[in-house]
Amino acid sequence: MNARETELARLDAALRDDPLSIELALDRARLLAELDRPDDARDAYLRLVARSPDHLRALNDFGTFLVQGGFRAAARTLYERALGIDPRSALAHANLANVHFADTDYDAACRHYEAALAIDPENAQAHQGLNYALTRLGREDEAAFHRRLGFAGRALTVAPYRGTGPPVEVLLLVCAAGGTLYTDTFLDDRIFRTTTLVADLYRGTPLLPRVDIVFNAISDADRAAPALNAMEQLLAAVAAPVINEPERVLATTREFNARRLGALEGVVAPRTVRVARTALAAAGFAFPLLVRAPGFHTGQHFTLVEREADLAAAVAELPGDDVLLIEYADVRGEDGRVRKYRMMAIDGALYPLHVAVSQHWKVHYFSADMAADAANRAEDGRFLADPAAVLGAPAMAALERIRAAIGLEYLGIDFALDRAGRVVVFEANATMIVLPPGPDPMWDYRRAPTGRIVDAVRAMLLGRQ
Repeated sequence: MNARETELARLDAALRDDPLSIELALDRARLLAELDRPDDARDAYLRLVARSPDHLRALNDFGTFLVQGGFRAAARTLYERALGIDPRSALAHANLANVHFADTDYDAACRHYEAALAIDPENAQAHQGLNYALTRLGREDEAAFHRRLGFAGRALTVAPYRGTGPPVEVLLLVCAAGGTLYTDTFLDDRIFRTTTLVADLYRGTPLLPRVDIVFNAISDADRAAPALNAMEQLLAAVAAPVINEPERVLATTREFNARRLGALEGVVAPRTVRVARTALAAAGFAFPLLVRAPGFHTGQHFTLVEREADLAAAVAELPGDDVLLIEYADVRGEDGRVRKYRMMAIDGALYPLHVAVSQHWKVHYFSADMAADAANRAEDGRFLADPAAVLGAPAMAALERIRAAIGLEYLGIDFALDRAGRVVVFEANATMIVLPPGPDPMWDYRRAPTGRIVDAVRAMLLGRQ
């Protein structure tokens, strides 16, 4: 019997003596979740909330459990109820902010992080969350203020370990200024004990522990180059294998990738140039033209400019000192729709993650016509089942060339096919996350393919130690 099972037995005994204790019952529900008994934990929380619908800890704890299971809408309802009971609950504000952040509603997230800090000015998690939300909004000076407060004394932290055997010790490199890959899906705390190093705020103390493997999750070379450079020097003294060495990540800027990938057989890489906004010019591009702020993803700060006369006004809306000018590639199919494929490359092997189908040039899976269109999901399913049959052998060979050219152990490739069957690459780097599909049964077809990617990442980590 491990420590958590022993604690569960103790709580069961305590509840027999005091069956009406809400606090004991909440501790028990939390332990059931930690013991991977989600159905029992859910039932325990439901009974607690039914019995004490105004209990703040019950509402917050149940909400956190639901978020972990992918039920963010239900969690939002619980957090909002908690705030209706106590508008000065810093915890409920911070929890609700986290849900808004996950839903990419960064303005709402900021409001609730700020409300939490108005109540509890030293709340480190709220400062950290506000840093990330402000960064997504391009409000860098404000973000930097909260970054310093949120991570002061927390540049090196060790996560709890729930396993029963010796852990695999992982050093996870992240960047508080953004550009970090989400890795919680891979780093199961029953297998790995994760020490997280915040690269842009680490000053050499405390000393790094001995680790079995380093996972560099600093993934965006356009945003996090200073942090990557710092980690390249630090890792020279770390005697452990490194997944995604900083030097190779640094070579994945959008501008450099466009040059090197465009030279590969079967690959089209739209011309990309990074320019200072003070020296803005069309630089020989034809219109329409894409412009975006470096270091942003999921369609943020990214727009299509139809005419040269509109370029200056479009750039004025973007944050930062530099902008990316990107050649527009018309990849609409014969039906007028755009298909953006995502292939993951894990430890040298390709794995399909999804195809997003949309009527719009700016395509992302979460905003494409997928949930509402069964035909699009069927197309997604065919790609996941047999990507070679969908893409064709020449495109698969081109993807292999891209994978080999970039050389990262963890890599995502976003692309379309042109009318000649060539791979039109939009992005190829380590920023692309792999999340389990949502709980709705409509996504059941995606569970096994996503699981194969997660398993491949874990096998890679275990095989390198």
